[in-house]
This record gives sequence, C-alpha cells and structure tokens, in this order.
Amino acid sequence: MLRFKSIATTSVLALALTAIVAGPAGAANSSGDEVSGEQQYVVLFAEGASTEATRAAVAAAGGTIIAENTEVGVATVVTTEAGFAAEAAAQSVIEGTALNRVIADVPKAQKGAGAAEKFDAAKADLRGAGENAAAAGAPATRPSNGRPLAEPLADLQWDMQAIDATVDGSYRHDKSRGVLVGILDTGVDGTHPDIAPNFDADLSRNFTVDIETDANGDPIDGACADEPDQSCEDAADVDENGHGTHVASTIASPINGIGVAGVAPDATIVNLRAGQDSGYFFLQASLDALTYAGDHGIDVVNMSYYVDPWLFNCTSHPADSPEDQAEQQTVITAMQRALDYARGNGVTLVSAAGNGATDYTKVISDASSPDFASVPGEIAYTRDLLDPASCISMPSEGSGVITVSSTGPSERKSYYSDYGNGYVDVAAPGGDVYDTAEGTRDYAAGILAAYPTALAEAEGAIDENGDVIVPWAVESCDASGENCGYYQYLQGTSMASPHAAGVATLIVGQFGKRDKEHGGKTLSPDAVEAKLLSSAVDTACPVPAEFTYVRQLPNGTTATSTHTCEGSPTKNGFYGQGIVNALAAIGR
Repeated sequence: MLRFKSIATTSVLALALTAIVAGPAGAANSSGDEVSGEQQYVVLFAEGASTEATRAAVAAAGGTIIAENTEVGVATVVTTEAGFAAEAAAQSVIEGTALNRVIADVPKAQKGAGAAEKFDAAKADLRGAGENAAAAGAPATRPSNGRPLAEPLADLQWDMQAIDATVDGSYRHDKSRGVLVGILDTGVDGTHPDIAPNFDADLSRNFTVDIETDANGDPIDGACADEPDQSCEDAADVDENGHGTHVASTIASPINGIGVAGVAPDATIVNLRAGQDSGYFFLQASLDALTYAGDHGIDVVNMSYYVDPWLFNCTSHPADSPEDQAEQQTVITAMQRALDYARGNGVTLVSAAGNGATDYTKVISDASSPDFASVPGEIAYTRDLLDPASCISMPSEGSGVITVSSTGPSERKSYYSDYGNGYVDVAAPGGDVYDTAEGTRDYAAGILAAYPTALAEAEGAIDENGDVIVPWAVESCDASGENCGYYQYLQGTSMASPHAAGVATLIVGQFGKRDKEHGGKTLSPDAVEAKLLSSAVDTACPVPAEFTYVRQLPNGTTATSTHTCEGSPTKNGFYGQGIVNALAAIGR
C-alpha cells in the first residue's frame, strides 16, 4: 500500500479541522430530498492514487480539501455543490464519500448548557433515570475477603479482584512502565489526582471539534465559552462527558494512596480524543486518532464506542437509499484501513462489544440509525433483517480487533451485553447492577473509576461543599486529606473493554522488547492477542444455554429477557475464549 503523508505531523489546529461550516447541505436527506448550502464530506480515495490525482478529482467534483490524512487515503472536503457526492462517485480515484458531521458557529455561553448527551441505556439503568437517586441509599461495600488492598477504594473494586489485578496478584509483577495506552474516547481528565501521575500531556491529542447543534437545530455538545477563542476545541486533558476518564482510570490509575488502582497501574495514559462531549463518535476523528496511534508508538488502544451515525453499516440493505449505502461502505472501508494501519504499526486494538443485548451473528433489526442528523429532517428508521454478512458495526467487527463482552460480579454475561459465537473474543468485568440474588439493583455491582470534578458538579453528584449526594458516586482522599478525587459507578461493555486493554498492556510490559524508535516497549499485536486469548479463563455457557435475566426495576415492574449461548466450554458466544485474567496473562 502506498504510504501517504500523515496529518499526524501537522498542528493540533489542523487536526481539529478549524474550518467551521455554518450548516448542512449538498446531500440527500433520509426522505431523498436535496438540501443546499455548505457541507463537509470525508472523501475516501482509491489505494495507490497520487496526491495530485486526488486533489484534482476533489476539485473536479466541486469540493475544496481542508484536511488530509494521507496514510489512510482520506480527506475532509467542504463544498457548496448539491451534487458533490454524485460528482465524486464519477471520479476514478475517489472510492467513496461520507457526510462529515456538522460543526456550527457557537455563541458565547457556558459550555454544556443545553447539551443533549447521546443516550446510554446501561448508564441510565445504573443511575435509575427519572427517580430520586439521592434517596436510594449508599452503595454496598464488597468485602475484600482478607486480601491486602492496593488503594482506599479497592474493596469496592470487585472487578479487579475477579481478574487477579490485586496486590497479591498481578500488581506484584507489573512491568507496564513505559507502555503507552491510547484512550480513543470522549477525552481524559488529565488533572484528576488518580490519573495525573500516569498522564502524558505531550503525546495526547484532541481530534474533535465540539458541535453546538445538529442539522435539526437540536443541542448536542453545548456552546464553547471555556475556549478563549470560541473555537470549540477542548484542550487534550479535558473530558466533559466522563466516559473516557472512567475508561482511562480502569486501565491505568496508579497506586498512589488515593481512590482506585487500574489493571496496569504503571502504564502511561495517552488521550486520543475521538468522541464529542455528547458521546457521538464520527468517522474523521476515529481515522485520525488511529493513524496518530500508529505513528507515535502507542502500544494498545481502547475503543469503547461505535462510529456514528450507523450502529450497523450495511452495504446493500434495501431500506437504505443509494446515498446511505455508499456512505456506509465508505465507513467500513476507511475504518478498516485505519485499523490495519495502526495494527501494522504495532498497535493492539481492543473494542467493546456493545450494549444492545443482541447476538451479532444472527439476523437482527436496527431502529437507532442514523442517530445523528447531518441534514435537516434526518431521523432514525427501522431496518429489519440485517444480514451479519453485509452489515457490520465498526470498530468492534473490524478485522484485527479484539472484541470484549461484559460480565457481572457472579461472572454471568451482563444482561445488556451484545454477544455471539465468533463475534466475542474475550469477556471481562463490565458491571451488571441486577446481578443479585433477587434481581434488584445494586450500584456496587457496577464498575467504580475516576469521575471529573467539574462533571460531578454539573451533574449534581456533589453539593456546594463538595460532598457526594448521589449513591452512584464516591469521594476518596489521600492520607493527608488534602488531595481528593471523585469516582463514579458505570456499567457497560465500555467498562469491560478497558479491563481487557489493561491486561493487553501488562502483556506488552511483561514480554515486550525495547522500542528503539519511540522508547518504552513494543510487542506485536499478534503476540499480544495470542497471549490475551490463551490466558483467559475458560468459561462455559450457562446450563441451560437459554439464560433468562430477571430484573426488578426501580418502578416496581419486572423485566425479563432470554439470551442463548452457543459454542463450546472453551469458545462460545457469551465469553469468547474466556474471561481475561491479569495474573495468568503475565505467566505468574
């Protein structure tokens, strides 16, 4: 494959695509009507095409290139031509186009005001959306069974105990110092006291520009007053969503006398932000983050998301317009190129399986896509009979990606976790608040990890005195009482994936060789994956294999669902090749 010039060597401003466009146009919406105005596209070029040819093709189609990622063979293009996608399709060196998500001019207002976070059912289930959470009582403490504790909140970390990431387990043998872990997420709060010691601010990058509204005028990320120039570009140590900070903490919170410890507490955290404040993850940022990881010696990346706006990208589904089919094919091809590029440059790729409680190997339906309006009037619609052979989710179904399902404290597959024999590679603790004897909710069956203070304030988790007033958050201070941080319970395959990424990080530290180009250590992704899978603890399907979940919901109703586990005791749809284990992975 032709090696392209990478945008990773350009400025952060260029990476963030500083050309701001006013509104959507130049494409057909979901009803087939054309809209007019200025619009951004991600343009995918044929492999091997020269820079001169690609630039000429874009110009011929009526577009202007504002940023290029030549390693993957894509460009971000702005155009006012309503027929740009069709004209681009006629150019021999252009393989496909996808609408880039809208970036709007923003007024001076407090960031986050009016923001509408992308709905996360697993998170809402944990917090008990719509109820008075403050009256629900404090989370239960899970006993450590006499085991020595690494950190003040270690007795609440049933997840670390489950995979032997403990003082008398893998922590005694941790050699992850110098191993670089990329967090492709909503950002990382690099100032959090339980992240800061392991955070590499110099290597960290923000590949996104926050969005004020979607094409329908609905609030998304909120306005951007905390950036002095109103550019909507957060610093690379900021997380105004909390998801990425939680993920980073699970992987590599240090042992420093405060809060929790991660799976690999000596590893280095690198924020490669690809997600919006609102929780949306769009194509261009994902491509740029993966390319950067490959170019800068990142050893492991965690991807707890899917590329919006399509949960499943289908190449030929009859419910999709030809324009939407072409866009989804572009997403598949471009993402696979970026995944291949990163993996080919030594990056082990780990991804969450998803929280849809569905078997990805079966024909299913999707009523959630497209989940973001890039043209006016665009809404989600139902696509039935999605064939897994032609409809895939990215990055979890990408080639070379380790896909992780979620387990609860009893080691059952979590009720929300997606699954499938041949889809899931391994399982890891991700939390299941209904994994109790009665099926009632227990916050402590979630995963506890770092919570940005500013977000805790904004979400009303703490009062004006800094005291925690909700049952799903905890405060911890060091011995002096002066250095304090906040932690929140979350659940999801987003929380399972970083446990597997943490174990992959330990493997690089234990078996890797010196990285002569970038420093630290390096180990081929093939070797990391082989060790991760072979060291996972075999976990058979439940008996009977049709497992029924019973949840006693806070509103007094009972919810049931049945998932069928297929496969053998050593490889099946619930657990893949087993539940990851930190101690076994490093050969101890």
